[in-house]
Amino acid sequence: MVKHADLLICDSKNIEAYIQKDYAKYKPQTTYIAYGTDTSKSILSKEDDKVGTWFADKQVSEGDYYLVVGRFVPENNYEAMIRGFMQSNSKKDFVLITNVEQNKFYEQLRKDTGFDQDPRVKFVGTVYDQELLKYIRENAFAYFHGHEVGGTNPSLLEALESTKLNLLLDVGFNREVGEEGALYWKKDQLAHVIDQAEQLDAQAIEDFNQKSSQRIAEAFTWEKIVTDYEKVFKG
Repeated sequence: MVKHADLLICDSKNIEAYIQKDYAKYKPQTTYIAYGTDTSKSILSKEDDKVGTWFADKQVSEGDYYLVVGRFVPENNYEAMIRGFMQSNSKKDFVLITNVEQNKFYEQLRKDTGFDQDPRVKFVGTVYDQELLKYIRENAFAYFHGHEVGGTNPSLLEALESTKLNLLLDVGFNREVGEEGALYWKKDQLAHVIDQAEQLDAQAIEDFNQKSSQRIAEAFTWEKIVTDYEKVFKG
């Protein structure tokens, strides 16, 4: 594919650099165009029945939980996030929106970490209502992102747009997206970063929120992405 393509469009600068290095003998023609995300806020409010019902059923309080949304697979570093959270001093909940039915990884992780004995760790199933999911993102204290491969991740863009404070695994793919709008953690240091995050005052958290929102507005809106593709296709 690399050898015969007229142009390779990469949604990550790190991926573009990888292709240029590892496939240098083919002298590939590449360009970078990111993925995009929706920047509208949830149409729901605290007064909506579906909001109150969800938070009551899951025994979660607005603004008092860490959140992760995504496929429950080992490569997304759920073990590192769960272990790090359990080792932290946080009194908040860790809400995991994911499907774990008939998941062997879930059962193995339960045995290895004992997360089912920690009442803060809450697997709450899936949320297919996009407005409700957006509201849940917007009202988390912070979002965990543990992906370390795969370029620009849609769930990361959604988190940076919707959640005020984001704690990202410290890898190139995530740093190139989040830049100064997030906190970063190594796999053995998440507990420390969580404790650090909870020492931030409201203004510091709002500063992260402004930086992440500005980052999305400048580089990851669908309008910008469409324009970038049009420039390529129109030559």
